[in-house]
Amino acid sequence: MTGVAALAWLYLLLAHGGFWRTSVLLPKASRQPQRWPAVVAVVPARDEADILAETLPTLLRQDYPGPYRVVLVDDASTDGTAEVALAVGTGRLDIVRSEGPPAGWAGKVAAMETGVRAATDGEYLLFTDADIAHPPDGVRSLVAAALGDDRALVSQMALLRTETVWERLIVPAFVYFFSLLYPFARVNDRRSRLGAAAGGCMLVRQEALEAAGGLAAIKDALIDDVAFGRLLKDAGNRTWLGLTTSITSRRPYPRLADLWNMVARSAYTQLRTSPLLLVGCVLGLALIFVVPPLAVIIGPTDVRLLGLLAWAVMAGMYVPMLRFYRLPWLLAPVLPVVAVLYTAMTVDSARRHWMGRGGAWKGRTAKTCQ
Repeated sequence: MTGVAALAWLYLLLAHGGFWRTSVLLPKASRQPQRWPAVVAVVPARDEADILAETLPTLLRQDYPGPYRVVLVDDASTDGTAEVALAVGTGRLDIVRSEGPPAGWAGKVAAMETGVRAATDGEYLLFTDADIAHPPDGVRSLVAAALGDDRALVSQMALLRTETVWERLIVPAFVYFFSLLYPFARVNDRRSRLGAAAGGCMLVRQEALEAAGGLAAIKDALIDDVAFGRLLKDAGNRTWLGLTTSITSRRPYPRLADLWNMVARSAYTQLRTSPLLLVGCVLGLALIFVVPPLAVIIGPTDVRLLGLLAWAVMAGMYVPMLRFYRLPWLLAPVLPVVAVLYTAMTVDSARRHWMGRGGAWKGRTAKTCQ
């Protein structure tokens, strides 16, 4: 098994789209557009009063040369989300009330659709979450990148918080595992069928979205960003996904339980709620991440050397992500421990699904959203 794990890491290092590289950053346009298209930012918000005062102003103060406004969808909030938005809002802000998802729709996708219906004047739509803060030139840079190479979708994975011990341990691995599943280079390759996006920041050409079937085509998606990216890619559009340090998430995850819930909410959905895929995932994670350090600890000499090689490659491929998040490289050898935690979260995600609590988020479950 140790030899298989070593071969797996060799493949991941050399032939898996360079998923471990963190240099996939927003392309800079060689020249500025002659005409800046109209952009509408759509912000689905459910019970986000605590964070909007910090993030919404960054959207409203965009230095964008063309027509631009923000549509905030108050998704049946009970904490005064709309009132907080009004208190920090300007003439660029419109607030639309949603009474919750209709039958057959997931909650966030339904809120996004409400925003789309209110954004008929937008040639481009910027879907962004309520906890995301944007730099002043954020929209300008996204539009320039989209127009510069005829991309229908440009998406950036917001920089997540790493202030607490648990955030430092779990968050970089979350992004690392995401890129392992969806290597950015392959997502950005027109010849590849792989599609994905990061829900915190997705700029899309409205015409392309409508031609692909609109949000109704992914109305029941719980992992809406990946489904969104796949929808646009399957329709033959050029898409781009990458990292950023300038777009940041302000949502704190101070406890392990907070991060656990974030992952467990959708991990089993990622496996298509298949018990067979769940077993395969658990065995695969154990083989790739757990076997090498175990071989080093309890294996005979020749097996230890092979396990050490696999563990070293694993840790070395994780170092770029730690550096990207400005964290010490000494956390790299701990990745097997983090992988065990993610395995437990995935199993717990399946347990919640079987108990009828799958996809629970903001007081709704997958069942109640449909």
